Amino acid sequence: MDTALLARPAQPRSLIVTIYGLYAREAGGWLSVAALIRLMASLAIDEPAVRSAISRLKRRGILVADRIDGAAGYGLSDQAKAILAEGDRRIFGRRVGKPEDGWVLAVFSVPETERTRRHTLRSRLSWLGFGNVAPGVWIAPAHVAAEARDTLGRLDLAVYVDLFTVHAIDASNLSRDVARWWDLERIEATYAEYLRHWRPISHAWQHRGLIDAELAFADYVRTLTAWRRLPYLDPGLPAALLPSDWQAAEAAEVFFALHDRLRAPAHEFVESVR
Repeated sequence: MDTALLARPAQPRSLIVTIYGLYAREAGGWLSVAALIRLMASLAIDEPAVRSAISRLKRRGILVADRIDGAAGYGLSDQAKAILAEGDRRIFGRRVGKPEDGWVLAVFSVPETERTRRHTLRSRLSWLGFGNVAPGVWIAPAHVAAEARDTLGRLDLAVYVDLFTVHAIDASNLSRDVARWWDLERIEATYAEYLRHWRPISHAWQHRGLIDAELAFADYVRTLTAWRRLPYLDPGLPAALLPSDWQAAEAAEVFFALHDRLRAPAHEFVESVR
């Protein structure tokens, strides 16, 4: 059985974003519709589903229609390019905090008349890896601070937020507190789900001889699509504050083993399709 078929199905939109992040940016952020349809066919996504997903991404301001040398296609918006660049640091980095690094506190106040902005701010802080301490007070490991400043500034949300880097924090019940500030059970369950699907696939690839480039592309795009959620769910808390059976390190090993094994042949397949 093809290992790609064992992966958990992903939404076409998510797969397209992964493809653009991996392969379109190196070509100016643009892919032809014909090439994208061919690439998505390798992921068992048919043309109507691809076109529907493209339309949704266009409405969300992720893709912009553009014709190059007479070929219809779509490029990444400036906003999408910025988001993907931020994502690179998280997805392909291994951020793990240390107790001595300290913490960053986000304290905000948004007028009642701007409820939408308040919801956006809360969502963005959660997406950045902050945990909720109390109404209007959020916390994250200090290594999140620079990205938080950049992101909140880009989204015009910085005016509502004060960020403080602190080192002195009551450590007597810190393990209990982080379990209250973050949904550790959800994060751990997501790591377990990733490992359940991708550990055997990674093992199979490490023992595979001749590599099928199209299959390598399919598995690489799917595993990256599954993985890229995790660095946003997991803020990279110090290991001493986490359960002893925390699976983040093992999941990262599986992902990066697949990344190292599949990246080159997957790229070769994409080049044959462009």
